[in-house]
Amino acid sequence: MALDLAEHPHRRYNALTGEWVLVSPHRAKRPWQGQQEEVEKETRPAYDPTCYLCPGNERAGGEKNPPYSQTFVFNNDFGALQESTPTGSFEKSGLLKAESERGVCKVICFSPRHDLTLPDMEVADIRKVVDLWQHEYEELGKLDFINYVQIFENKGIIMGCSNPHPHGQIWAQSSIPVEPAKELMQQQNYFEANNRSLLNDYLAIELEEKKRIVVENEHFVALVPFWAVWPFETMIVSKRHFGNLSQMSEEEKDAYADCIKRLTVVYDKVFNVSFPYSAGIHQTPTDGQEHPAWHFHMHFYPPLLRSATVKKFMVGYEMLGNPQRDITPETAADRLRSLV
Repeated sequence: MALDLAEHPHRRYNALTGEWVLVSPHRAKRPWQGQQEEVEKETRPAYDPTCYLCPGNERAGGEKNPPYSQTFVFNNDFGALQESTPTGSFEKSGLLKAESERGVCKVICFSPRHDLTLPDMEVADIRKVVDLWQHEYEELGKLDFINYVQIFENKGIIMGCSNPHPHGQIWAQSSIPVEPAKELMQQQNYFEANNRSLLNDYLAIELEEKKRIVVENEHFVALVPFWAVWPFETMIVSKRHFGNLSQMSEEEKDAYADCIKRLTVVYDKVFNVSFPYSAGIHQTPTDGQEHPAWHFHMHFYPPLLRSATVKKFMVGYEMLGNPQRDITPETAADRLRSLV
């Protein structure tokens, strides 16, 4: 009997991280055809006088927001990283190790509107968010103690978002975090062996097969990765090989905003709910090195599985062994693509 990836349990290799995911398609080929529980749609005002992110309001740390009318960025009042952290380390017997970590944490309000998430915004307004991401990446990257700038968004209470006003965050730090570090190594190894971008070659396969692509425009592709872990995980990949936001053309920034808009609109249609996710940009470190192997991309990790109230949990085997999924990436892509 020949292996059928749509029928038989199998492992898939993540070329970006070097890790594996167990896929068990026989367990749930069409998980969305069961009962779909409706949740009450949340309604929010355009302005909330009690929200610490709305224009003109006082934040939790006591500072007052300006009456901003577009995007707005500020230093996180309770940042996980601090610029003033002293240099130091701890080591005992080679087993207990710790070292100081300096950094800067910022909050980005996508819009003055309390009620607009990214899929609700116009492409032109998402483009302003992209421009701000680029500005912050460049400015933070100039700091001599910052070697990586992680831009991300947690959307929805289920993802631990503490304020419903649509916003994202930036954590810039002196070390390269674990996930980008794994991707950096994999991309470097591939580039040294082939003199080509790993994601460029991977994207060529995806564009040929067209099994896992969700949306596409002239400059970007949003797809369900062959090695996806989360049920409706996606990745936005640039068609041109470049490493970071600063290297985007004006046309590419417009196309990037368009791709984000189209993908997040699709997410909201899956279960007719504002789809929660964690999303983040992976781009070149700011450590002064060239990093020619790095290929710009953005990850979306949404947790919903069978309905607006059924979440995928990473428990048991996944905590003790390795990640596992029932819905194949191809099935998930079919579902998302049907809603474009």
